[in-house]
Formats: sequence, structure tokens, C-alpha cells
Amino acid sequence: QVQLVESGGGVAQAGGSLRLSCVASGGDEFSFWTMAWYRQAPGRQREMVATIASGYNTDYSHFVRGRFTISRDNAQKRVSLQMDSLKPEDTAVYYCKAQIRTYTGYDTYWGQGIQVTVSS
Repeated sequence: QVQLVESGGGVAQAGGSLRLSCVASGGDEFSFWTMAWYRQAPGRQREMVATIASGYNTDYSHFVRGRFTISRDNAQKRVSLQMDSLKPEDTAVYYCKAQIRTYTGYDTYWGQGIQVTVSS
């Protein structure tokens, strides 16, 4: 069973920075997993923030491109999200997601979520 544990959230002022980390346990071949960060603000649907594939290809939503950077450390089974130039609208619960290819399709795992609050 795969478990994902996020850390690094908290409160930052607008224009500031935070760094989120997600460490995986269980499973194997972390390097093959597609990892992602999602977020969900109150009253809104969960939305994709950034993804990083096994080949280190990255993708970002337009609302964070140029401000956030996703990275991965396969040896530590860790994916990180560096968040710079934070805005109040970045306030949300952030979730780590792992997508693992199987013989029949994909298995998806989520972390428990971590709060990020940006004050103006």
C-alpha cells in the first residue's frame, strides 16, 4: 500500500515563498510514478497545480506557471513544490498525488492534504 505524507505548509505573506514536500512509502519503483500537486480552495473543485513525470517532464497550470517549481528526488521518494511570489488566491489545501501504472491501467494515491494560507 502506498502512503503519501505532505509537509511544509503554513502561512506566508503575499510575495513570499513556501516549499511543500511529499514523501512516499510503500510500493516500488518510485522513479516510474507520475507525481503531481493539486489544490482545493473552500467552495471550489480540486485542481491540478503541477505534475512531473518519470522522465522529469513537468507541466504547470497557467495560474502558477513561472511562480511554482515542481521537482522530484527518486532516491528519497520525494516530490517537492517550491512556491514563490505567493498570492492570496493560492490559499488552499494542497494534495500530493501519485499515479502508478499497472498491468490493467493506473492506480492513484492521494496524501492527506496540507494547508497553505497566504495573507495580503
